[in-house]
Amino acid sequence: MDIIWIGVAFLLGFAASRIHLPPLVGYLAAGLTLAAFGYESGDMLKEISHLGVLFLLFTVGLHIRLKNILRYDILGIGLTHLIISTAIFTPITLFFGYGLEAAIIISIALGFSSTVLTAKNLERRNELGALYGRAAIGILIIQDLIAIGIIAYTGGGVPSIWGLSALALPLFRPLLINLLGVIRDDEVWMLFGLALALGGASLFEFFNLSGELGALAAGMLLASDERADQIGKKMWGVKEAFLVGFFMDVGLTGFPSFSDYYFIIVILLILPVKAILFYFLFMQFKFRARTGFLASISLTAYSEFTLIAGVVASQNGYIPESVMVILGLIVAISYAINAPITINEEKIWKRWQDFLLKFEREGRHPEHQTVSLGSAEFLIIGMGNAGRAAYDKLKEQGKPVVGMDIDPDRIERNLEAGRRVVYGDIQDTDLWTNIDLSDIRSVMIAMGNQTVKENATRTLRKAGFSGLIYVLTMREEEAEIMQRAGASAVSIPIKEAGERLAELSAESSEVPTQIDLKVKDPKDDEQ
Repeated sequence: MDIIWIGVAFLLGFAASRIHLPPLVGYLAAGLTLAAFGYESGDMLKEISHLGVLFLLFTVGLHIRLKNILRYDILGIGLTHLIISTAIFTPITLFFGYGLEAAIIISIALGFSSTVLTAKNLERRNELGALYGRAAIGILIIQDLIAIGIIAYTGGGVPSIWGLSALALPLFRPLLINLLGVIRDDEVWMLFGLALALGGASLFEFFNLSGELGALAAGMLLASDERADQIGKKMWGVKEAFLVGFFMDVGLTGFPSFSDYYFIIVILLILPVKAILFYFLFMQFKFRARTGFLASISLTAYSEFTLIAGVVASQNGYIPESVMVILGLIVAISYAINAPITINEEKIWKRWQDFLLKFEREGRHPEHQTVSLGSAEFLIIGMGNAGRAAYDKLKEQGKPVVGMDIDPDRIERNLEAGRRVVYGDIQDTDLWTNIDLSDIRSVMIAMGNQTVKENATRTLRKAGFSGLIYVLTMREEEAEIMQRAGASAVSIPIKEAGERLAELSAESSEVPTQIDLKVKDPKDDEQ
């Protein structure tokens, strides 16, 4: 029978993705559909659901860096928003007949924003390292930690006295870091992460503590190590596959009663209030309007942690089990509302820009300082492998060059290597009003995301830059888009590599004992 729910989940998840909705919406719909035909959740599905939650919390733990949380602005926005949200939702929940304790738990959970949806949207735009992306992730981590607090509170049972020994876990961090240093194979990276997540959960359950809390703590042991991100990436597919079971299991609780739909409608009507509140809090902490807008849009959806915390609370009698399908529908519909908004967020920003700018406060957030390019004549945007190679080549030729990137960690690594790199979000029109481009002869955009490159090229042209813009592209059809956006020329490395291989092959009169794949130096033709 398990093949049935897998097949239905695939079909509806695929259908949701085809209409540009998150597949999670389809998985919830699959559960509801099967529930309508009398299908009930089995032991296998429940175990897959549980594992999906453990793996999700482990990967969240991998990204909990205290320096990104213990900031007055992130803490201020995250906690203030959650307190106000709880104050709004609690009387509504009480009005619909829930007890005080249940109403508070449900209201806190409804104040969370979706970690999965936000992370996917930021990854799609390649802006996890952008200021608004880091702010959004920091706020989400605060919410996730509070969700873990709810899970711990409603987990039931009295912790064992030996549970205090869990406080000694950080002592094992050096051992784990050393073990990471000897792992080379990708498969072992993934297995190490899975074993650590399950081991942390089992250890905490042995101490009569929440297994979910144990998975999070296990992930935190590796946080701040550069290899933690690699483990998270290796586990991404496994985590997503198991989370299918979680959303299916929530959907299988069935449809709510007719009166419950009024509660769902009211909560969904408050969704715009959630976004507006976030925006004004960002303005209060002196973020720029565009930064606040993008972060607020990213955070405007109810969270999968609403369901995760709700499941634990319902299993232990803190909230009615019937409320889970209500929360499931609220989360699914909020995903469906958020998807088209985030896809068109640049268009929405341009339309409402003049109005939203009115709410900026005087003074600047420390990370919004004016950027100076000095005496540089060449600007390289995107300091990854290609950007670094271009920078080093120009520097070797004695050209005045400067790099720009949106990721602070990458900027720091380049600065340590002796390169001059500044922070900048190239899609932000306001950025270019604070930069003197009169000395810049050419701009090189060495980034991977097509939408970002296209928007950046158009933004540069609209800002009045008349110099040369060179864009790194991967496909010929992408090159045509960049040229229409205003690029002076494009570089297609794959095509150029193929042409070079053809040249080498044509030049060979006999089979060489060793193939020479060195790039031909144009100076050789001049001699």
